[in-house]
Amino acid sequence: MQPFKQHTGTVAAMDRANVDTDQIIPKQFLKRIERTGFGEFLFFDWRYNDDNSDNPAFELNQPAARGAEILLARRNFGCGSSREHAVWALTDYGFRVVIAPTFADIFYNNSFKNGLLPIKLSESEVEQLFRRAANAPYRLTVDLVNCRIEDEQGLSLAFEIDAFRRQCLLEGLDDIGLTLQLEDKIAAFESRHGIC
Repeated sequence: MQPFKQHTGTVAAMDRANVDTDQIIPKQFLKRIERTGFGEFLFFDWRYNDDNSDNPAFELNQPAARGAEILLARRNFGCGSSREHAVWALTDYGFRVVIAPTFADIFYNNSFKNGLLPIKLSESEVEQLFRRAANAPYRLTVDLVNCRIEDEQGLSLAFEIDAFRRQCLLEGLDDIGLTLQLEDKIAAFESRHGIC
């Protein structure tokens, strides 16, 4: 997993609450077992018209949102089914950060395990970011080392994150990476107990 320390990127503002995982990555695209290849299907039903042409009204199809790496959304982002593919689709598309007032618990946990930083801000702070993002293109710098979000106009917001999850993201450690840090102890245990 790629370490996350600081990231500056364009913001895509999705002014929607209760964005569920079936909208993030519809069920018909869950046939792959790899973590890649899902980005092209992200928000498929919203991004594309029935003839598979781009829906010009959809937020991510706006010229200012092209190449965005920070997604700004409303409350309860990632609700619905527990599909980890939703996070895979967001990261494969290029998002590194999602900012919202609240997240569904399973989506929130899956994000950390896959290198996507979900940031919870207050409703008023999120509203402030939506107002600023209306002047697109809008860029933010997300600093995980100091737990701050800043823009080029002097905005500076603090955010909180669990210390363990923060450290895992800073070091780029998923569950496998954490386990591999104990490789010597695991090998010693296996040796003591005759496990090959």
